[in-house]
Amino acid sequence: MSEFTHLNKNAQPAIVDIGDKKVTRRKAVAQAIISLPDAVLEALQKDDFTTKKGSVFQIAIIAGIMGAKKTSELIPLCHPIGLDHCNLQIELNENNEIVIECSTNIESKTGVEMEALTGASVAALTIYDMCKALSHDIVIKEIKLIEKSGGKNDFRRA
Repeated sequence: MSEFTHLNKNAQPAIVDIGDKKVTRRKAVAQAIISLPDAVLEALQKDDFTTKKGSVFQIAIIAGIMGAKKTSELIPLCHPIGLDHCNLQIELNENNEIVIECSTNIESKTGVEMEALTGASVAALTIYDMCKALSHDIVIKEIKLIEKSGGKNDFRRA
């Protein structure tokens, strides 16, 4: 197992020094899954996922993109980076759960998995916010990295 990278030689928090790293194409995909009570799901489907506040999925996509762009403002030791691309897709799976997938990429010295994870998380929180008037029995079941590539180590969840 490797060591924690966000600690300096005195075991104090520090941003990782990426000065000597090579610029490569970095990509990451993250996923969040939300379970809604049947009554909330039925109400959303009845109105094509639109509420008085607007389209739940469209607003969640915009919020997810905004969250991905602001990752370094939310996660203290993340490098501030621009994104070359950020895309969110939201759909219902066969278990009537909402599945959010956030993909990010950049040509950089550092990866974008935290941006993908933050984008998926913020989109999930936005859906919770827009649906909580109907029920607080909404569960954001999991947020996970699906894949990352372009750095020292690639990863793909089996």
